[in-house]
Amino acid sequence: MTGNLPPLNLYRAGPDGWPAALGRAATLGFDALVLPHPAAFDLEPDFVEAARGLRVRLVADLSIDRAPAALLETVPGPFHRLSAPSIDPRQPPPPALDALAAIGTLDDAAALATWWAPHVERLGAVRLLGLDRLPGWAVPAFLHALRAEAPDALLFGWTPGLPWPVLEKVAPGTLDLVASSLPWWDGEADWLWDELARLRRVARVVADGGDDPARQTLAALLGDGWMTQGATAHGAPDAEALVQLRRRLAPMPHATLASAGGGPAYAVLRADAPDPRAASKAVLAVTALRRATLHAAGPLGTVGGAFAPFHDQGGTTLSPHATIVVAPGWLHLYEAQARAPLPAPPLARKRAELAAGLPRVAIEAVSPSVENGRFPARQVVGSVVVVTCDIIVDGHEKVAACLRWRGPGEEWSEARMAPLGNDRWTGSFPLLALGPHDYTVHAWKDVWGTYTDELAKKHQAGVPIMLELQEGEAHIRAAAARTRKGTSQALDTVLKALATESETARREVLLSDETRGSMARADDRPHEAVAGPYALLGERAAAGFAAWYEVFPRSLSDDPARHGTFRDVIRHLPRIQSMGFDVLYFPPFHPIGRINRKGRNNTLTPAIDDPGSPYAIGSEEGGHDALHPELGTLEDFQALRTAAAQHGLELAMDFAIQCSPDHPWLREHKDWFNWRPDGTIRYAENPPKKYEDIVNVDFYASGAVPALWLALADAVLHWAAQGVRLFRVDNPHTKPLPFWEWLIQEVQARYPDAVFLAEAFTRPKVMYRLAKSGFGQSYTYFTWRYTKDEFTQYLVELTQGPPRDFFRPHFFVNTPDINPIPLQTAPRQAFLVRCALASLLSGLWGLYNGFELCEAEPVPGKEEYLDSEKYQVRAWDWDRPGNIVAEITQLNAIRRANPALHSHLGVTFLNADNPFVLCFEKATPDGSNVLLVAINLDLHRFQSSRIDVPHWRFSPEPALLEATDLLEDRHERWDARSRVVTLPPERPYAIWRIRPADEAS
Repeated sequence: MTGNLPPLNLYRAGPDGWPAALGRAATLGFDALVLPHPAAFDLEPDFVEAARGLRVRLVADLSIDRAPAALLETVPGPFHRLSAPSIDPRQPPPPALDALAAIGTLDDAAALATWWAPHVERLGAVRLLGLDRLPGWAVPAFLHALRAEAPDALLFGWTPGLPWPVLEKVAPGTLDLVASSLPWWDGEADWLWDELARLRRVARVVADGGDDPARQTLAALLGDGWMTQGATAHGAPDAEALVQLRRRLAPMPHATLASAGGGPAYAVLRADAPDPRAASKAVLAVTALRRATLHAAGPLGTVGGAFAPFHDQGGTTLSPHATIVVAPGWLHLYEAQARAPLPAPPLARKRAELAAGLPRVAIEAVSPSVENGRFPARQVVGSVVVVTCDIIVDGHEKVAACLRWRGPGEEWSEARMAPLGNDRWTGSFPLLALGPHDYTVHAWKDVWGTYTDELAKKHQAGVPIMLELQEGEAHIRAAAARTRKGTSQALDTVLKALATESETARREVLLSDETRGSMARADDRPHEAVAGPYALLGERAAAGFAAWYEVFPRSLSDDPARHGTFRDVIRHLPRIQSMGFDVLYFPPFHPIGRINRKGRNNTLTPAIDDPGSPYAIGSEEGGHDALHPELGTLEDFQALRTAAAQHGLELAMDFAIQCSPDHPWLREHKDWFNWRPDGTIRYAENPPKKYEDIVNVDFYASGAVPALWLALADAVLHWAAQGVRLFRVDNPHTKPLPFWEWLIQEVQARYPDAVFLAEAFTRPKVMYRLAKSGFGQSYTYFTWRYTKDEFTQYLVELTQGPPRDFFRPHFFVNTPDINPIPLQTAPRQAFLVRCALASLLSGLWGLYNGFELCEAEPVPGKEEYLDSEKYQVRAWDWDRPGNIVAEITQLNAIRRANPALHSHLGVTFLNADNPFVLCFEKATPDGSNVLLVAINLDLHRFQSSRIDVPHWRFSPEPALLEATDLLEDRHERWDARSRVVTLPPERPYAIWRIRPADEAS
């Protein structure tokens, strides 16, 4: 490579002639003039001398794959002449044609370089055109040979069009300059920046922006060298300004992109060192190919704080919050000096001592954990809590870990944890009590474990271990000296056993399980680290597994002309129990207001006998702690609760924090509400729905804290004292999160078996926060999931992500407010599909009565029921033809008999090659109960599919499985790998319990 600095600003001669181009290049301040191909053979000495006097270097274009025919007369070279056209005697003879290089071998490439070398040396500086027309394999050989034969010439390789695999074989130093493909860039693609980085590995890069002034500005900023066409319509003034810019930026030759490559605005950092961190000064230049804006935070963040604040020529600092507006070709320049390094504080003994006191053992990624213990994880009593974590320690020593836990009023218990591999550990403890629990993870350097591991390895390798035996005895003596009497006596026994001449006997004593146990009890746990405590809530089984049945008690008189009572509900308990439900849930049963009472189908003009919506709570008869008089007395309610318990049913009530305009609180506690200037209160809305018969309390009104909070807690505690432990909460997401966290803790402190269900159809993260705040069950988006992908994605989110530790989905197939639109005109099997999905995917499912009768008559155009029980008393034909009572009964029986269905966890979706067939496995953690389910989501046609069978669930993997069809009570032998199933619309689901065939026999 030439020792001279290659020219940085190149001016290409245009059609106005070489002398004029030379004068223009000199006037504008260019370093070099690039002459077209013929000039290489026609340069006059006077022109060369003039260029030297103007200090403008001449760079001649050479099309290296062709040569003028005239030159070939004296030096033929490796060329083939082109055939001459026929000569027309009426025309002058044509000029001699060029000849094309004939390259077939590496020797031909070297010969081509040898032929051009004298011309290149004579010219001194050349732009090598036509490289892309040579065979790719020949280009590196040609360039290496040319450099060897013309070592002092400036070689500018025109590289656009050359594949990178060709260029990367050109050794650095072979070429002085290479060219970017900027003229062919679309202004957005990222390849340009990749190309610039690759080209700079070969040589300095010349950028040419073509005829676009904005692109020329970018070229002047990016390239190590810059080239422009002379005598263009917009050339001279802009070119002169860009030459001056490049001379200003010359002390900072290293250019890097400091903004996103996709444009349309670009920030280029020019610095005086390749690594900005080592640079002393820099300029940040912003330009654009079309009008655009650029947020300064992006490029300033890329610069990485290596420089003091950037400022413009006026001294104004470029703020990270600034937005730079750039017109095409405009240029904004911001300069900065390197940020002065902060003085390093002297080494301090105290800081070293503090560092030495930090834990050497790290405990990370503890599970189950909700917000690192801020909220409790949830599990039902009787389950085993499996704790996992990462334990990381330096060095090669062994580590030991234990799990500690305690329930309400209990002392701490402890159990060792076991490694799973890759620094993951696990431990478990039984959850035996209701209420809040804590657990912690402890880990430390295992001195004895490290010692015995080394001792065993050395013995197995045949290494002498006499010194190691002495070390082991020393460890035991030290442990015996620091432990209490019982452990010390055990270690003294070990020491007596070591008093033998037999090396084998001593080794066996040191490696025995008894010694290991005694040393574990005596372990002083060096470098112990503790993670936690982590909160865990033990809840009763009904918090995770239950089937809910919702009714309006006032409709259970079976006479639309008579308001039902709690005593009427008792008559229906056998029917509800026989279907397999275990929770009977009532909407609000409090007094109903009369002001703005709603009529049938939500009208604003009720008839005199319309009962109104039970969600309009409160009248002169009382509020949230009272019963609607037409339902009966508190004694009637207690009679119902007792009868329900005798039928295996638990009562659930609706806790709705809203008031009718005639609720007693509006008279007695006006400071609990937000009054408007005209003395009214805004009624409740959930657009497009309006609730003119409801007003809301204000939790932070002047008199509300804490009086309102305490009054609401008293209402819940009142019903808890009446035996209610299940509270479905209406619209909890519209009430303060701190209120729920406080209220639920207060209630569960008195009634640990209380469970709260959040009826919150809102944003996912709000639903999750409610669950963290104390809600043990949550309504979900199940109602609006219909396709195979939707169910799969939703259940994966709930079971494999963070929600698995705190969010329990309750799959209701319908509610009094939600008449799913796809069911409104659907056949009977659609109701079967929804019941199967809800009851088999989640441990918690429910329906609002009428669903079992396939009731779906809608308010036209709405997701609501016509003649809704929310606004009137209805009577139902419980034996309506076409009902699905038998199927619901069977599903609930299968759920009860199979623990795998007692939770939404344990689900694995299996491959089924039909998009209408959803196939999944439900299994208990220990694999003792494994179910396979297939559901046809096509409501009108038979669907068949080959499904994967989860043979991997069993170890060793069996060749055959016994599959029990739980719908038909039929046993089959299956191939353990896959199975073809056919599901008719009339029976759209199948459920099998599977186990290895050899176990069945």
